[in-house]
Amino acid sequence: MNTYPQKPLGIKNYGHIAHLPKSRMGEGDHKCHEGQSRIATVQVRDKYDEVIVQEKLDGSNVGIARLGDQLFPLTRAGYLAESSKYEQHWRFADWVYENAERFLAVVQDGERLCGEWLMQAHGTRYALPHEPFVAFDLMRGTERAVYDEMLRRIQAGEFVTPTLLHRGGAISIEAVLQKLGASGFHGALDTVEGAVWRVEREELVKRSPKQNPSGERERVVDFIVKYVRPDKQDGIYLPEMSGKEAVWNWRPEQKM
Repeated sequence: MNTYPQKPLGIKNYGHIAHLPKSRMGEGDHKCHEGQSRIATVQVRDKYDEVIVQEKLDGSNVGIARLGDQLFPLTRAGYLAESSKYEQHWRFADWVYENAERFLAVVQDGERLCGEWLMQAHGTRYALPHEPFVAFDLMRGTERAVYDEMLRRIQAGEFVTPTLLHRGGAISIEAVLQKLGASGFHGALDTVEGAVWRVEREELVKRSPKQNPSGERERVVDFIVKYVRPDKQDGIYLPEMSGKEAVWNWRPEQKM
């Protein structure tokens, strides 16, 4: 019997990402600092910055935490997915347990793999060309693994990640949207939601020259920001919003 509390980590699985200018914001959302916007979309600070942009997917934010050798499928708020009142979440929990070996190959004790569960249509319908879980962050507490480490680790479980749209210097919203197109790369049947900018930086291990005479640096995730198209409508396919039956992008009977 599970003796852990309903919120096994005692924290949220995933917080809110700050929005770039002109991005559509919902209740509880916030704008990014103008300096972050400039670094991500206009000009990086120096050669130690790198901007990584991926397609933003529209599903339910979930996570898979590991404590010891036990896996805990989580909702965004950090509660056990099987305790949710929504079918999509307890179906997610079932799917995690069915794929436990894959997750155990990726996630270490105290870590969690965060991603998007695309089983049910929220504001975007998908004809999924892959399984319904898409991984986008590997975390321990509030710390994120850098992009290359995350990809290397995820390969062990052969999980899908959001399509990489750009990697290099700053890139404008307009240029990213052009790369993304109307449907993106994950089978969207409605106009794709937007994109996520991930800014990583080679930071000095210690700022004092006396403490770090060789100028040693380590790579970190500096910040993440996102852009959601202004005409995006959240949750229009959810029964509690539409008053209609649920729209499913994937059902457990489907094999991928």
